[in-house]
Amino acid sequence: MAEDNVAALEGKTALVTGGARRIGARIVQRLHAAGARVVIHCRNSRSEADALAGELNARRPDSARVVVGDLAAPALCEQVGQSAVEIWGRLDLLVNNASSFYPTPVGSITAEQFDDLLASNLRAPTFLAQATAPALRASGGGIINIADIHGQRPLANHPVYCAAKAGLIMLTRVLARDLAPEVRVNAIAPGSILWPEGPGGDDPANQQAVLNATPLGRQGDPDDIAGALLYLARDAPFVTGQVLAVDGGRGL
Repeated sequence: MAEDNVAALEGKTALVTGGARRIGARIVQRLHAAGARVVIHCRNSRSEADALAGELNARRPDSARVVVGDLAAPALCEQVGQSAVEIWGRLDLLVNNASSFYPTPVGSITAEQFDDLLASNLRAPTFLAQATAPALRASGGGIINIADIHGQRPLANHPVYCAAKAGLIMLTRVLARDLAPEVRVNAIAPGSILWPEGPGGDDPANQQAVLNATPLGRQGDPDDIAGALLYLARDAPFVTGQVLAVDGGRGL
């Protein structure tokens, strides 16, 4: 991994939802390494979030905090956003990473599944953006949404998830217009980075099928997503309203 410019985000503050584990944790680590103070949001992974914050604070005192909340409730989205702003009195970057993912084959979709997938993948980013927009405007900050290549390319048996991520991509574009010129809004669309947790995620046949459909013939790494995010957050001041695919060519 190339060394990050540790002064590039010095004095900046970032909120990363779902930041305690997996890709979210890697994003938190890379933002922190680039000089940012980080607010790690979690819902059920408090122990992991506290451990990550402790590790980062040991490297640089008072540079990481944890906020807890179920983003399925719009009022809690506002609370999480306000808490992130109040910690250090500013917010420069909102990373909407928290997400639910599971199959909902047609014929078995329930209202509860529909509401859950839309809440985590679309409604929460909407209300978090709304809650933090004043602070982001004041700082000239940005929003980066973690979308999915399957927001543009359907995944069999996942109609609700795909629709939610498609909505997140459109939300990215609309917010880029509505929050300009002060706030830049972009999205990252990962391909296969980590195998899904839950049923089917560890099936060797499913995994090989994914690799066969990826021109580079391998999975990506969480650092690929974190590196793309750093580009959008730090090195792309004239980029807004874009969706950057990090997918090994799978969307081709």
